[in-house]
Amino acid sequence: MIRDLSVPQEPPGFPEFLSPQFFDSPIPTVALGLAVLYLAGAIRLAASGRSWPIGRTIVFLLGCIVTILVTGTGVERYGTAMVSVFMFQQLTLMMLVPPLLVLGSPGTLLLRATPHRGPGRVILRLALAALRNRAAMWLVHPAVTVPLFLLAFYGLYLAGLADPILRLPFGHLVLELGFLMFGVMFSLPILSNDPLPVRMSYPARVIDVTAGIALHAFFGVFLMTSPTVFLETFTQPTMALGLDPLRDQEFAGGLAWSYGEGPNALLLVYLLHRWFRDDTSKARAADRRADKFGDPDLDSYNDYLRSLRDYRGQADGHQSPDERNP
Repeated sequence: MIRDLSVPQEPPGFPEFLSPQFFDSPIPTVALGLAVLYLAGAIRLAASGRSWPIGRTIVFLLGCIVTILVTGTGVERYGTAMVSVFMFQQLTLMMLVPPLLVLGSPGTLLLRATPHRGPGRVILRLALAALRNRAAMWLVHPAVTVPLFLLAFYGLYLAGLADPILRLPFGHLVLELGFLMFGVMFSLPILSNDPLPVRMSYPARVIDVTAGIALHAFFGVFLMTSPTVFLETFTQPTMALGLDPLRDQEFAGGLAWSYGEGPNALLLVYLLHRWFRDDTSKARAADRRADKFGDPDLDSYNDYLRSLRDYRGQADGHQSPDERNP
């Protein structure tokens, strides 16, 4: 059973932030379970003689570790009392953890490592059915993910949607799970190598990330310069720690503008690198194919030039010497 989170009474510091609070939330347990299942799948592939990229394993496990650090330590307790810590959790769970999990390609590992007999057959059928579902196509579409991104920041803070949720018994947990879900939905069509019901072009991916960077920066600056407190839920707990709620909100805005932009900037650089690598690979493949089978477009263009030359030669042949040399 999940116990209620106790609001901290002592001022925050690194020892308090790093103190273990593993059972304050079920998320660390789930993250640990996912890490174990992922490792089991990778080991099963290795045992059957099929390799699995070590890089994917590292990034997925790193995503699980970061999740445990922000939800299974004192950060979780102070996230219920200070909007700056809550913002740090949100940014980490939305902007940092999902790309790490998605780059680990857990869907591909599931399809390769799951046995095709017994219960594994049922799991594979459910996974394939989810991939072919129209609802899954819409869940990762920018028409859904971008509004959810705006709702998670502008809606929660500026429209006052966070206070009613945070006052619920497990409101903090609900928001954390929502942050993770929104982040995964946003990251999947941009980064995933797994089989997806829809694929975004590289220009569309770059536009999505660039728009996210701009909206994120504006939100952070707005929060930093606001003269009023947006989340009343954190006012009393923050004052009980001897801190000014408005100054804490300013620090939260600084985190949104700086720490929140870091993963987006790295994501943009990574996307541009993948785009360049993909175009280069396609160009090399086209050159090899042209060397072996010829290039239809180039052959057609050469035929066109040859026809123009022949036509001009025929026209010159029908002219008299005086007409050709006036």
